[in-house]
Amino acid sequence: MTTQEWGAVSASKGPDQALALELVRATETAAIESARWVGRGQQNSRKTATATALHERLMFVPMCGVVVIGDDDSVDTPLLCTGDEAGFGDSPLYDLGIGLGGPQAPLQNAPSALVSIVVAERGALNVPSQAGLVDMLAVGPDCVDVVDITQSVATNLWAIAAVKRIRIADVEVAVPDRSRQDLVNEVREAGARVRVPQGGEIAGAIAAAWPDSSVDLLLGTGTAAESVIAAAAVSCLGGSFQIRLRTGGVEEVLRTDDLVRGERVLFSGTAVTASELLRGVRYKAGRVTTQSIVLCSRPETSWTITSEHRHP
Repeated sequence: MTTQEWGAVSASKGPDQALALELVRATETAAIESARWVGRGQQNSRKTATATALHERLMFVPMCGVVVIGDDDSVDTPLLCTGDEAGFGDSPLYDLGIGLGGPQAPLQNAPSALVSIVVAERGALNVPSQAGLVDMLAVGPDCVDVVDITQSVATNLWAIAAVKRIRIADVEVAVPDRSRQDLVNEVREAGARVRVPQGGEIAGAIAAAWPDSSVDLLLGTGTAAESVIAAAAVSCLGGSFQIRLRTGGVEEVLRTDDLVRGERVLFSGTAVTASELLRGVRYKAGRVTTQSIVLCSRPETSWTITSEHRHP
């Protein structure tokens, strides 16, 4: 593996960095297998191949993890479901969140761009019970204190524009494609620009918190499970992730600290297809290249890793 691009990395190599680099090898392996199914229209086969590759690689990672966010809805991928264990260590015990990537638009037959994994302290990942789709909001560290998912879209957009010292017409909002059209209309009526994140909800949330991204805000609809993975990634960047649940006619708002309660969080995501953040898997003669993003909350570090995998 060769690393071509690095973020700001602490000089000390604590256990966080060591484990993070083990995790990226796992998401790289899974993304390579996932990419082989892009465009074939066989979503279940893709998920099976992705889960199998990720599971096999995680068994070589020196940790003891319990899956709390898995692919429980698919009968064809009985691996990495909630309650399963991964890794060969016996302590300490970690929470694992697994994101295998879901389908985008039906005609694309392509997975969401990231195969991702989150590792946190045991009991840190809080997946809301009895929650299907939720409203989501994500921003970077500069706008943590000025946005609120309970406020109107226009109010949040004007607040972001003021903090960033840009015109509201220059504010870019990532809105996942499963979101409501009325939300898109609200963003446009306020004067901001809409962008559909090619990487799905998780990549869109990271883009909103990533300092070099053009995305200023993520608004939209996603699953509760993916929201927790996205919240973990955004927390490593110092941003804010908020969701709004509507269950039994009661509205509940959960924020970053409600979804991710631990102080030690690791995230690794490898691109399957190209997105706002990363290049997708590329197959060449005798080699495959991948690009990944790795985040660590303590010490707060981030990497963008480009790897070359040689094969006969």
